[in-house]
Amino acid sequence: MTPDDLTLDVLDAVQDRYAQGARTQVPELCCPVDYDASLLKVLPDEIVERDYGCGDPSRFVEPGETVVDLGAGAGKICFMASQLVGEKGRVIGVDATPEMLALSRRWKEEVGRRIGWDNVDFRHGMIQDLALDLDQLQEWLARNPVQDVASLQALEAEKARLRQESPMIPDGTADLVLSNCVLNLVDNRDKERLFGEIHRILKPGGRCAISDIVSDEDVPVHLQKDPELWSGCISGAMREDRFLEAFADAGLYGVHVAAYQKEPWAVVEGIEFRSMTVVAYRGKEGPCWEHNEAVIYNGPWKEVRDDDGHVFKRGQRTAVCRKTFGIMTRAPYGASITPVAPLVEISPENAKPFDCRAFPERSPAETKRGIVREDVAPGVADCDAEAGSGACC
Repeated sequence: MTPDDLTLDVLDAVQDRYAQGARTQVPELCCPVDYDASLLKVLPDEIVERDYGCGDPSRFVEPGETVVDLGAGAGKICFMASQLVGEKGRVIGVDATPEMLALSRRWKEEVGRRIGWDNVDFRHGMIQDLALDLDQLQEWLARNPVQDVASLQALEAEKARLRQESPMIPDGTADLVLSNCVLNLVDNRDKERLFGEIHRILKPGGRCAISDIVSDEDVPVHLQKDPELWSGCISGAMREDRFLEAFADAGLYGVHVAAYQKEPWAVVEGIEFRSMTVVAYRGKEGPCWEHNEAVIYNGPWKEVRDDDGHVFKRGQRTAVCRKTFGIMTRAPYGASITPVAPLVEISPENAKPFDCRAFPERSPAETKRGIVREDVAPGVADCDAEAGSGACC
């Protein structure tokens, strides 16, 4: 079996199995998950029963957001997210299995009526190629069937045109990208591209919440060559640490495990497979400017190192650029960081480039530059005016 044969067999196995899952419930395709029951009330039993997830990324949805769900299946997470983003929000579900799309689209208007608004859109595409709308491509193929080499070349040109001129999911679309037990179904050779697509469609400052099956050891080649195990969320599972690394390698930051299944969902040849939910953020891109800002890492560790190799020592004022100052003072780092802003703000037009190859210690005198404060002896200032004590201690 050649690598290309494996790709075709895996794709066919996944499509066949999830087409079956659209027609009837296939219990072995999912892990038990406790969803918010209040969000399930408006969903028809057919949608609830055709859920093949392993986590609940919907709990990361915020009001008013644009959410993209990769591998939306029958639409369960999309319809839950619709209720959470509210009438002003937007939800886009992407799936490659026509039968699943037919099911989700069939219920779209009715579920929208039950919710009170219809803000969900289901699109046909591969999650590792989110720029190519397969519905648009199918319409073109109906008019231009592939019959020879020339028409095959025309097909490739049309695919490139669609990606460029009419992308299914444009750059910077999503506040939040979700996925529930789908990334493992993508061929290993396409996974780097897949994580790159997640980064591409996120807005700067956006985040992803991905629930998937991971393994505690490398999946051996003979298991990877089993299309049945691949469609069953086994053979394509990434090793836990490499799953996390893939987010960072794609340019995301703040990568952390938000949920980890203690007991394995499956054990094959001694390898444990379990559900894990990972959250990561986009926003490291852009220039670095000096605004005399610093951050203090509060602990509990002696020091921590970020994905770019910068070290933050406990209790030390570390000089950072404006961009990093913003990153470090909001989720997921904010709870562990004390921000130190300068007493005199440096305007953007007066800011100078900041060298982010190293974060030196920031002298307290530097952040106080431009302000001369009067001496204040203990007990002189009224630290508790509302209480009327007139004392700090």
